[in-house]
Amino acid sequence: MIGVDVGSGDRMALGVLAQYRMATTEQMHRVIAPAVRIEQTQRRLARLRGEGLIDRITLPQAGRTRVWFPTSYGVQLACEWPEMRRHRPSRTLSDPIAVRLKVGHALTVTETAFAFLEDARRRGDVCEPLDWIPEVHHPTGSGEAVITDALLYYRSGPVDGAGGAMLRAFVEVDRATMGPERLAVKLTAYERLHRYVPVVPGRRPTLQEPAVEEWRRRYPLFPRVLFVLDGTGPAGVENRISALRAGAGLLTPSRFLHDVPVLAAPLTDLLQHSPSAPVWRPVHDPDRRVRWTETGHRQT
Repeated sequence: MIGVDVGSGDRMALGVLAQYRMATTEQMHRVIAPAVRIEQTQRRLARLRGEGLIDRITLPQAGRTRVWFPTSYGVQLACEWPEMRRHRPSRTLSDPIAVRLKVGHALTVTETAFAFLEDARRRGDVCEPLDWIPEVHHPTGSGEAVITDALLYYRSGPVDGAGGAMLRAFVEVDRATMGPERLAVKLTAYERLHRYVPVVPGRRPTLQEPAVEEWRRRYPLFPRVLFVLDGTGPAGVENRISALRAGAGLLTPSRFLHDVPVLAAPLTDLLQHSPSAPVWRPVHDPDRRVRWTETGHRQT
């Protein structure tokens, strides 16, 4: 029997790595045990590695930073837990070469997640580590799909308090590795998901069972869409927001932007001011600054 502490840190560490794909030592320390010395986190990770549940690579160009990821055995074990049963691990998750090739984008997505998690802790909101689900697949018909970088579940206000709201968001993290036009195309994909109604061969909608959009099977309201921009300076951020605004203009007369908040913000602003600060810019009106938790529809 492996020596996993199923009641606390070991289970959380393995669950986070199985869900997030990878994280540095410092990132793992921030999410699973920020109140203790980092040496305790280092020992925990070393122990899980010794038990064959996780492994690591070292990035020489980043001060020999260690990046941790789960092994196939670790993923198999974690996915048996009730809180992880809907998890769909990547096929290349446990391959060190694939981890090294994907590390830049994956660690930026992880850093974005932890910005939301740490902000929720400070504010007394509810957002647990497993409330950030990377690479969620949503079909849009004809063999196409939207695979969002992450789906975020977030409750504003304490879980047992009055006046809180359950928020959901699709999060796209852009590191300026693709042109602004390709980033804007993602808006079209989300608009297509918003209106996509699956067709069942040989079956027609009825009054009792009308045709409904695919996303309604998962969410009471369509999640807001958050673009987090990184890998470029202020001028590059402006170019990307301008491209998103141009893409938004092409969606007329769709009701997508009327029904769904679509916001963009630099990752540096999220880290400096917090994700809950008014640092988000609506793509159809980028001169405004809003809070992502207070704009648009509220979900209950």
